Amino acid sequence: MSLDLIHKLVMQAQSAIIQSNSINTLESIRIKFLGKNGYLNQQIKTLNNCSSDMRPKLGAAINQAKKDIYTLFIEQQNILKSKNIKKTLITDTLDVTLPGRLSDIGTHHPITNTIKRMKLFFTTLGFSITHGPEIDDNYFNFDALNIPTYHPSRDEHDTFWFDETRLLRTHTSGIQIRAMANKNPPMRIISFGRVYRKDYDQNHTPMFHQMEGFMIDDNINLCHLKKILYDFLYNFFEKKISLRFRPSYFPFTEPSAEIDVIEQKTGNWLELLGCGMIHPKILRQANINTKKFSGFAFGIGIERLTMLLYNINDIRIFFKNDLQFLNQFQ
Repeated sequence: MSLDLIHKLVMQAQSAIIQSNSINTLESIRIKFLGKNGYLNQQIKTLNNCSSDMRPKLGAAINQAKKDIYTLFIEQQNILKSKNIKKTLITDTLDVTLPGRLSDIGTHHPITNTIKRMKLFFTTLGFSITHGPEIDDNYFNFDALNIPTYHPSRDEHDTFWFDETRLLRTHTSGIQIRAMANKNPPMRIISFGRVYRKDYDQNHTPMFHQMEGFMIDDNINLCHLKKILYDFLYNFFEKKISLRFRPSYFPFTEPSAEIDVIEQKTGNWLELLGCGMIHPKILRQANINTKKFSGFAFGIGIERLTMLLYNINDIRIFFKNDLQFLNQFQ
């Protein structure tokens, strides 16, 4: 290898670049001379065979040659792009007399429709709407809700943790703790929001929507809870569906219950929501007089309700932005 050879390669590259008449041709020239296996990189591989005196000079000459070729490449690329634009402006014409294209009209997502219907029912009963943070901490998501430290929902395989204390909330129940700390009974509150759990299959996604509702007043009992939730479900599905109210367990309610519904396709009972009377311990830590006040709370998975309403069997389709699917809800 010699300085003359490097100079010769530069001259060849410059000539080829100037004569190129398309972006694709220009790109192939760049690869031919500057690519990983291009002519100049091949010369670099032969430097070890040169004398120690010539090696620095040849290395510097190769680097300068690369810069010169690349600079000319960019200049020619800009020239060709400019020519293409001018050609397009001349050849492409717009007929302003043609009728305009109709644009698609957006619609509400089925999850949004469900939330709107839920809001309408509960606000009619005097429930107010409040919100809470999606990034929560140990206290509001677990401790204040009487969830023990050994509960599996605290594990990393169930919950998205940022550090030892902060996490993506796993439910909206923490909102009732904040509400009880800032307001005095009587209270009727609902909240809607995204919650997060490490789960993904036909019936679960890592993010889903939940509604939390609770009521605290004089002499509230389980009959009030059952009556309101049954009325809501009959109203939501707009028909007399088959429901059952069965005992269950939640750390933050006592007694606790779940409401199941008959699934039309299979005839099996399907869990619909969890509820119960707010645990007296939770009321006392909020400085609420448990001798005078009692309350109930419930949590509803909004995707579950929507799937039953529209006979959808895979929760994941809600989050795929499939227009064919979404257009069914216009």
